[in-house]
Amino acid sequence: MTRPVFVVERFVQQSEPGSGGRYVLDGPEGRHAVSVKRLQPGEDVILTDGAGRWADCVVLGTEGKDRLIVQLDSVSEEEPPPQPRITVVQALPKGDRGELAVETMTEVGVDAIVPWQAARCITQWRGERGLKALGKWRATAREAGKQSRRIRFPEIADAATTKQVASLLAEADFAAVLHSDFDHGRWPLATAELPEEGEIVLVVGPEGGVAKDELALFQEAGARACVLGPTVLRTSTAGTAAAALVLGRTGRWS
Repeated sequence: MTRPVFVVERFVQQSEPGSGGRYVLDGPEGRHAVSVKRLQPGEDVILTDGAGRWADCVVLGTEGKDRLIVQLDSVSEEEPPPQPRITVVQALPKGDRGELAVETMTEVGVDAIVPWQAARCITQWRGERGLKALGKWRATAREAGKQSRRIRFPEIADAATTKQVASLLAEADFAAVLHSDFDHGRWPLATAELPEEGEIVLVVGPEGGVAKDELALFQEAGARACVLGPTVLRTSTAGTAAAALVLGRTGRWS
């Protein structure tokens, strides 16, 4: 069984790389470790800041219901970001499918997720509702990062407009808009030439698909319209499938 991962904010500042020491994990993470996971002395855990720094630890004991005492066996240097970097622009799905998309994309290894208010999105992020929804996406990425034993969690950007997405695509080393039709001008993502370094950006449209003017703007910015295969995927699963394909083809899974 792999070691459980807990998120901390301060251990990097308290310990130099390679050094050990005693650390108290408290707050919600400590409560989860003690009261839910019920960790016992001698068990191994990993602490991470979610941004590439981590420490191998051994449980020494507990204090109350929310304090886990661990020995820092080693504190790592910052883990370098993987290459190529993979960003998925995710149109806002209906209901809780947005959190499902974030969860599974985090699990497969996506580096950044950009919520996109596409023209055909039924869901609208406005005011407090939008801030609450964005907070849910970020909390989901954090929890999925822990569950999948990641050291570097994906960045969840603020919601982007179509023009902002076009600017992101223009700066990418490879950009693709996922499309469901095998017709003229659309390539299989499985055969596209991908860079070994730099930024790969994949755009996932809403339930009604990417509007023609949006697709034209994205293609003008340098993106290709690509298909995944002969079947049509939901907007909440297409990004995960595309990311998995790219991760395998670029060698990040090898």
